[in-house]
Amino acid sequence: MTDTTARARELNLYRKYFDLVAAGTKTIEVRVKYPHLEDLAAGDTIRFRIKGTDETCDVRVLRVTAYETFEALLDGEGPANVNPSASHDEQLANIRSIYGPEKEALGALAIEIKLLVP
Repeated sequence: MTDTTARARELNLYRKYFDLVAAGTKTIEVRVKYPHLEDLAAGDTIRFRIKGTDETCDVRVLRVTAYETFEALLDGEGPANVNPSASHDEQLANIRSIYGPEKEALGALAIEIKLLVP
C-alpha cells in the first residue's frame, strides 16, 4: 500500500527569493536533489521561512521535475519562472554561488509552486 498523504515541510529562503514567492511571481523553486527531498510530490505544502525570523509563507507543490544540472533546469523551466527579475546567466551564477559543483552533481529539482493565501 502506498502512502498518498500530502506532507508539510519547512524550507529556508533568502530574503530576495522569499519576497518573490510571497508576491506570487516566483513559481519555480530550485533545490538540490537531496535525499530528504526525494519524496516531495504534488499536493505537498512547503512553508518557506527567512532563516532566523518568524516570516513565513506557505505554498502548494504543483509538480516536481528532476534535472541533471541547474542550467538544464533553467532552460527547461524558463528563467522568468525561477526569478522574474534576473537573466538566465545571472540566475545560473546566483544558483551556483549558493550550491557548489559537488551539490549540483547530485542533480537539481524544479519545484512548481502556488502561493497559498491565508
